[in-house]
Amino acid sequence: MLAVDVGGTKLAVGLVDGHGAILAEERAATTGRDAEELFGRLADLVGVVLDDAPVRPVGVGVGCGGPMSGPPDDRLVSPLNIVQWRDFPLAGRLAEATGLPAVVDNDAKALALGEGWCGTAAGCRDFLAMVVSTGVGGGVVLDGRLLDGASGNAGHVGHVMVEPDGPPCACGARGCLEAVASGPAIARRTGRPSAEAPVAVRREVGDRVGRAVGAVVNLLDLGLAVVAGSVALGFGDDFFDAAQAALDRACGLSFTRGARIVPAGLGPDGPLVGAAAVWHHLGNAGGEDGG
Repeated sequence: MLAVDVGGTKLAVGLVDGHGAILAEERAATTGRDAEELFGRLADLVGVVLDDAPVRPVGVGVGCGGPMSGPPDDRLVSPLNIVQWRDFPLAGRLAEATGLPAVVDNDAKALALGEGWCGTAAGCRDFLAMVVSTGVGGGVVLDGRLLDGASGNAGHVGHVMVEPDGPPCACGARGCLEAVASGPAIARRTGRPSAEAPVAVRREVGDRVGRAVGAVVNLLDLGLAVVAGSVALGFGDDFFDAAQAALDRACGLSFTRGARIVPAGLGPDGPLVGAAAVWHHLGNAGGEDGG
């Protein structure tokens, strides 16, 4: 199937087979003066991948930042970190551009599907998956099912409050996890790219993520959180050690004691594998490999 990942800093399009292997991939920066220029950039990537595809894909699975509205095959997206798109008809435009059915879900929910398919959470029926990158998002799998919520936006752990008097968030609230742990938030605080953050900041970001994860696992009776994204994976042990320590402090209940927070297993392949998993989950794959 054709897999599309729309992130705050990069666009990626690839072919993913029925086993989660990426067969081809193209990337570009998430840039454009307006909605149409940005979509044109994405459509160009799609065209390159389709032109080189050895077989025609059966459909398009898309992971995109939220929030979003509407059914998966007619979804409007308004990513907080992509100001060009507000109620942009991403599913319909991709279906029109490719001639293929397209389904769209939140990128962190897509990650949850991918990690449960062939990543660290494979075989686990209850877990949280998170992306800590340009934005902070999450997807929750409970009793083996991905939680959607009333409008398809369940899992927005980036908007759990971790600092009551903290900085303003793009969502309109203050002290959200995304407002202190995302790449842009770290850059604003330190005056340098998030990848250059000192150890103390890396550990503090991990601590805040651990706090948020603690709230989620206590609420939903989870034992595992898998975390991806350029900030989390780039900060490495400094981040994950601090996050686990904060999670341990938050989990005093017998059913959450011992909960773990670990790096996502799919690494840089996670966004595209997750987007392919969106097609498996929401599209009419009909059991086909899809190419």
